[in-house]
Amino acid sequence: MKKAFYFFYHKTLVGNLIRYMYHLLKERVWPDKVVIKYDYRRSMGKTLNLSNPVTLNEKINWLKLNDRRKIQTICADKVLVRDYIKDKIGEQYLVPLILVVKNANEIENEDLPEFPVIIKTNHDSGGVFMIRNKNTIDLKPIRVKLNDRLRKNYYLKSKEWQYKNIKPRILVEKLLLTKSGDIPMDYKVHCFNGKAHLIQVDIGRGSESHFRNWYDTNWERQPFKWSSPKANNKRTDPADFDIDKPTSLSEMLELSNTLAQPFDYVRIDWYNVDGTLYFGEITFHHDSGYQPIVPEEWDVKLGNLVKLGENSKKNDLLNA
Repeated sequence: MKKAFYFFYHKTLVGNLIRYMYHLLKERVWPDKVVIKYDYRRSMGKTLNLSNPVTLNEKINWLKLNDRRKIQTICADKVLVRDYIKDKIGEQYLVPLILVVKNANEIENEDLPEFPVIIKTNHDSGGVFMIRNKNTIDLKPIRVKLNDRLRKNYYLKSKEWQYKNIKPRILVEKLLLTKSGDIPMDYKVHCFNGKAHLIQVDIGRGSESHFRNWYDTNWERQPFKWSSPKANNKRTDPADFDIDKPTSLSEMLELSNTLAQPFDYVRIDWYNVDGTLYFGEITFHHDSGYQPIVPEEWDVKLGNLVKLGENSKKNDLLNA
């Protein structure tokens, strides 16, 4: 029965039309609140409580609908956020920028430096291209994929408002590598009401051995998991081993606290390159608030630490 339904829904003309109309209604017609509640139920298997949110995931979804300020659009824009970082903590934490263009066809091989770079769009999530040697890369398929991403508004799918009004562009940055030529470890600092509380460490990203460990600000392992789905139908559960505390932890936490001040909840990402910190990005709704925290009691415990409106309402940027 399932195979027959899959064939009808995905392989027939009528099924394709039904899928098209469903996505059209969901992205263009249904109110944001309806879509968010629908997606939450599909992902979490329960009703989203927006009238009295208690868990961290509930509060993340509440913030999607109720905290919509210009500063969030600025910080979600991978180009404009650079000014925010420069103003708040200094440009020394910015990854060197090579190029910003409005169309991928503007990127020519001669525009790229001899050292490795990363190419990405500024207005959505994911979709990055790493180029270690420009002389061995065909840019044509990369341009096609980038231009396709430029035509899409990530807000329509995610209902994360901060992406709605970003002007799509492509940026080329230096690819950060360690002295040994590896991609550096990245650390995601989850901040509640302007204060760092949790550090997420992803190990083996993009591989079948992708694990995710959780630590508090004293670098003590936490007894929960907040995992994401992987391509192999498994999840990014914690590893059975620990990661050494980064030497730059105190600096990372202090900088995160500074950047997180205007927000009730936010995630600040960092790269540690042989002891030197570089800012990664700012994320307002980790996994869109659709992935369970296990045991469930920790979703409540972490949710209790977030006081909705405490930082956003008292901040002068509320009505900016």
